[in-house]
Amino acid sequence: MSNRVAVVTGASRGIGRACALALAHAGHRVAVAARTLDKLHEVAEQIRANGAEAFPVEMDLGSPESIKDAFSRVAKDFGTVGILVNNAGITKDGLAVRMKKDDWDVVLNTNLTGTFLATQQVLQGMMRERWGRIVNIVSVVGETGNAGQANYSASKAGLIGLTKSLAQEMASRGITANAVAPGFIETDMTSVLSEEVKDKIMSQIPLKRMGTAEDIAAAVTFLASDAAAYITGHVLNVNGGMYM
Repeated sequence: MSNRVAVVTGASRGIGRACALALAHAGHRVAVAARTLDKLHEVAEQIRANGAEAFPVEMDLGSPESIKDAFSRVAKDFGTVGILVNNAGITKDGLAVRMKKDDWDVVLNTNLTGTFLATQQVLQGMMRERWGRIVNIVSVVGETGNAGQANYSASKAGLIGLTKSLAQEMASRGITANAVAPGFIETDMTSVLSEEVKDKIMSQIPLKRMGTAEDIAAAVTFLASDAAAYITGHVLNVNGGMYM
């Protein structure tokens, strides 16, 4: 059954934006959430231009109040959430030996705690409906680690553990929880890297190309569908073979 209400966090650009457009294309009504409303209105306009419904809502994953407020607005004005795509995340890179506690805290609070709190907001509605899809966007570095990203890698590894725990707790209610782990994807986050760094990474990817936001969105849309009803607690690697 399509036409569920989906929420996508971090939907103003990159992977989140691609996920929002793909879910709308699949027939869902999509609430797009991020910290900046002006960018969200652009995404919402694009969704509406394609004949689907969109609901832009301001949400800061670093603020429990903002999360709660955003989800209550979605529930009140748009409907019970059936699909949650937890995509929003930040980086504050630096070597562990010199990493400031603030840089550790803000990444863990946003990426892991914020995602947990967002998920908590939709569980009861999903349990009532006895149907739900939670898809967490993690990262290849949550599985492999990465020099200079102790905080980010830890937050994404933590999300994998959260995904598997939710899968076990929610299975009896018809709710699945899965993770999609992107590899090296063309986004604003990666566009700042030097050609030298990009070439080095490319040499580790058997498919010899960077992934696109649409590659991730296709995996997310599948896991959010009825076709994926028997998949839960799974980490789907979308990384061109970079990590197997």
